[in-house]
Amino acid sequence: MRIDHRNPVHPTSAVRNLGILAHVDAGKTTVTERILYATGTTHKRGEVHDGTTVTDFDSQERDRGITIFAAAVSCAWDGHRVNLIDTPGHVDFADEVERSLRVLDGAVAVFDAVAGVEPQSESVWRQADRHGVPRIAFVNKLDRAGADLDTAVESIRRRLHPVPLVVQLPIGREDGFTGVVDLLRQRALTWTGDGGTAEVGPVPEALRDEAHRRRRLLEETVAELHPVALEEFCADGEVSARTLASALRELTRTGDGLVVLCGSAYRNRGIEPLLDAVVAYLPSPLDVPPVRGTFDGTECERRADPAAPFAALVFKVVAAATGRLTYLRVYSGTLRKGTEVRDAGAGRAERVARILRVHADRQSEVDTAVAGDIVAVAGPKAARAGATLCAREAPLLLEPPVVADPVVSVAVEARRSAEATRLAAALANLVEEDPSLSVRTDPETGQTLLSGMGELHLEVAVEKIRRARGLEIAVGRPEVSYRETVVGGVPGFVYRHVKQDGGAGQFAHVVLDVEPGDVEENGGFVFSSAVIGGRVPREYVRAVEAGCRDALAEGPLGGHPVTGLRVTLTDGATHPKDSSEPAFRTAGRLGLREALRAAVLRLLEPVTEVVVTVPEDAVGAVLGDLAARRGRVVASAVRSGTATVTAVVPLAELFGYADRLRGRTRGRGTFTTRPAGYAPAATRAGTTAR
Repeated sequence: MRIDHRNPVHPTSAVRNLGILAHVDAGKTTVTERILYATGTTHKRGEVHDGTTVTDFDSQERDRGITIFAAAVSCAWDGHRVNLIDTPGHVDFADEVERSLRVLDGAVAVFDAVAGVEPQSESVWRQADRHGVPRIAFVNKLDRAGADLDTAVESIRRRLHPVPLVVQLPIGREDGFTGVVDLLRQRALTWTGDGGTAEVGPVPEALRDEAHRRRRLLEETVAELHPVALEEFCADGEVSARTLASALRELTRTGDGLVVLCGSAYRNRGIEPLLDAVVAYLPSPLDVPPVRGTFDGTECERRADPAAPFAALVFKVVAAATGRLTYLRVYSGTLRKGTEVRDAGAGRAERVARILRVHADRQSEVDTAVAGDIVAVAGPKAARAGATLCAREAPLLLEPPVVADPVVSVAVEARRSAEATRLAAALANLVEEDPSLSVRTDPETGQTLLSGMGELHLEVAVEKIRRARGLEIAVGRPEVSYRETVVGGVPGFVYRHVKQDGGAGQFAHVVLDVEPGDVEENGGFVFSSAVIGGRVPREYVRAVEAGCRDALAEGPLGGHPVTGLRVTLTDGATHPKDSSEPAFRTAGRLGLREALRAAVLRLLEPVTEVVVTVPEDAVGAVLGDLAARRGRVVASAVRSGTATVTAVVPLAELFGYADRLRGRTRGRGTFTTRPAGYAPAATRAGTTAR
């Protein structure tokens, strides 16, 4: 293992862009801190409980002891540059994880050796699956009471369904954990005191049989998945360390296997082998498929080639008082400071004044950034998260990260009317930095509503304005975002749009079938056309679909967005002079709006999966409270005097639950949540209409 303190410029093949993913409190930030320490980037180990970590630099992160904002750092290990993003583990900040995964080539999934796979572990794993991000696993906290590597690995296998490829065997248990056996090289790596550089030695006598058995199991599992390893295993009866390493690299990059390592980040044990695994198994920018984009309807791809035309995706914007920083993943080409680039989506020119290598809240200036780099730039004034910056002479539009719809809203207003303008500017900056937040004005009350992904998300956003801007803000009680869905359709609904006002007229005739659909399918709305004989031209069909999508913004029950429906255009008619795309778009919008009034609709409310962990003697009180909150218990388990209860609860019923749980369990209970979609709301006046 060699530490490169000079941080030189590396070729693209020696770059690793990775994220640290995990459930809150699994140890992501501590793993990141130990990586920075092991690579010589920092010379003192930061601790979450002391508020001295590099990546949790925001005052709220240090006060709350959790990661809120994705933080990027850069370090070097064994001749490779490692660009690392420490992502949040709390469900309310899942959008930060989503935007980070969009630009990463690999990830380290951190699991608690006692708890195994926890709810948010599963959520971020599914996010990584959607983006096709290769992963390795690090089972952390092996020094804790009750820690067990095999139990944690079985939890990973059962809950996440990969094929675990365990390449280490712990030396010692719980507080006696001192090191690991490297099964590939059949050697022991041990740490003393507070960790540091591992001492390499022979496998302890007491573990030799177990190490041999596990090495054999690893060979057999890899041989089942990899043809070269299988050929060698059949020919020689074993698989060499070199072939195993090569096979593990390929299986990691294809996702057919999951390399599992272990350690204790807090005690600085297991970090060096983890870094070696990052370099050995996770892909470089050259190993991932070329990025694909479009421009003017033509699809094209760009390889990670510094000589190719420049293309980069903006994944984060920090609009601080000291200046605006735009975070980029460079996919192709070379960016030099002073270059003018194009915002492909907005069709606007932006000038890059400075290029910065990021170290959390600190930056160092560089002259260029090449394909594969993750950097921040100063200069662009309007590029938002999800924007594509590209060379002016070779425009390209990349697919932006998906932004989740907000589910909780609060009313906010400045306590002093003179500060209303400052509050509006602060809210605009918030939304610019975090696209999962939104701000709108309630047309009925005139209140300013701030919407986000959860109670904590909004709490953090409001507190950020208070601290950064010194504003006194009044905040209303949180409200959830309801949806409306079709449960009884309307076939053959006829709508005719005719308008004559002296000039060119408008004429559009449509016949719509409106049916219940899947809330989860295609964003909750599916449109199709069954028109035959060209009675409605193709361009008018697209206009009808656009008009129907316009109508989904407000449903007839209470003005909530409509989801879970299928609309089929079955017939229509045109006028030789007065028909046009705007006329058919209007017909689609007004026709579907009228059809929804004639349909049977149901109100949906957001629901959340809640996992409550309490002492066994407090289970009764917790179950009673969940029932009072309209919760539905779906699972429960007891282990070593601690009970875990899983329930699905309406989001509106969870406001203030943390205080109630602490009171009912004398501070001994904890809970985690994750979105579980939408469910029919409790019956009340106005929830169903015909």
